[in-house]
Amino acid sequence: MLDHLSRSLLTLPLFATVGLTERPIRPLAVEDLVPVLAAALTDGRLSRETVAVTGPEALSLAEAARRVAGVLGRKVVIARAPVWVHRLLARVFEGTMKIPLVSLAQVRILAEGVIEAAPPAADLPPDLRPSRWFTAEQIRKGLPELRRFGLADLRGCG
Repeated sequence: MLDHLSRSLLTLPLFATVGLTERPIRPLAVEDLVPVLAAALTDGRLSRETVAVTGPEALSLAEAARRVAGVLGRKVVIARAPVWVHRLLARVFEGTMKIPLVSLAQVRILAEGVIEAAPPAADLPPDLRPSRWFTAEQIRKGLPELRRFGLADLRGCG
């Protein structure tokens, strides 16, 4: 998420939310996911269990974009766009970009919202529950190399 958001905001200071009514997201820090994976793969603690793994903080995608823009020192204009616009853009990006800015699967997830797991997902044990909020410090730690989208990102270029 940070890669696409940061590159998008560095390229164009405009961000379109998915849908006219936003659904919340729960960003998850990689550092919070690793212990869960280790518990499942090497410790056997989560053997034969389906667990919900989401970040500790629910926020809108617009708020996430504002926070990333703030860390980048950029201003961002947030606009609402219907889901069909995002689906159309996703088709264009999937067909023209090596790594699409947004995919159809991402649009579907963001349109539906991703804050609660579908049953029957158990809660994580207390020691494995994600605790890292989507703060400026966490964003800085997770940012990839800062660069804009360009011709090299298109299929058949670069």
